Amino acid sequence: MLPLPPRQTDILEIARREGRVDVESLAVRFAVTPQTIRKDLNDLCDMEKLQRVHGGAVFPSNTVNLAYQARREIAAGGKARIAEAVAGLIPDGASLILNIGTTTEQVAHALRRHRESLVITNNLNVAMILSDAPGIELVISGGMVRKSDGGIVGAVAVDLIRQFKVDYAIIGASGIDEEGALLDFDYREVRVAQAILGQARKKILVADHTKFERRAPVQIGHITDLDVFVSDAPPPVHIAELCAEAEVELVIARNQETASRGNVAS
Repeated sequence: MLPLPPRQTDILEIARREGRVDVESLAVRFAVTPQTIRKDLNDLCDMEKLQRVHGGAVFPSNTVNLAYQARREIAAGGKARIAEAVAGLIPDGASLILNIGTTTEQVAHALRRHRESLVITNNLNVAMILSDAPGIELVISGGMVRKSDGGIVGAVAVDLIRQFKVDYAIIGASGIDEEGALLDFDYREVRVAQAILGQARKKILVADHTKFERRAPVQIGHITDLDVFVSDAPPPVHIAELCAEAEVELVIARNQETASRGNVAS
């Protein structure tokens, strides 16, 4: 394989260090046109060294957590489709818990139309999205606020969650490995997520296709612990087989209007 041109090498290093790069700042930094930077980013994305997002690119790390704003932009369209599919599964009048994550934030947006519903969350971003929704009664946990993403973690959050028994838990995960383990980076958040799963009658995982390629060090649980798994693309064959064996409903949100449902993706 030919070595990268010096500018592309530098761009890749900046992305590795900061998690994200944007066209305009790189153009200024390297004193070139935005079109030149876009070509550099496209070349790096074609080599799968970066992942394109609106206005720039992110470093697709499998082992470290990306900056929260960068994660918001990864697979943004897929996350919106997942959210709409999940909202279609939740009836008015239900009680549910949402945990930390950019996909659960999208679910919160989709739930604003619901009526006579109770939402408990340890996610400040979800709380802000739903705080003025007329049909939502909102409960937010106490605890330590994680500045990187507005997540509320720790024993106080766990204690609050355990006071409720809800109809639905909607959780995200940082990664799903080939054995079906659900993974995250922060053991404190994992404790909250495990408490959420333990207090719900129906457990829904929301995870876009990029999570099949990411790894994290702490295990939340296993894909077979769930009732429903909603993604924007069919999972790897082995994950689909695990879902089928455990009777986990697999919902593939292909676009805003339709989703395919079943134990194995079509």
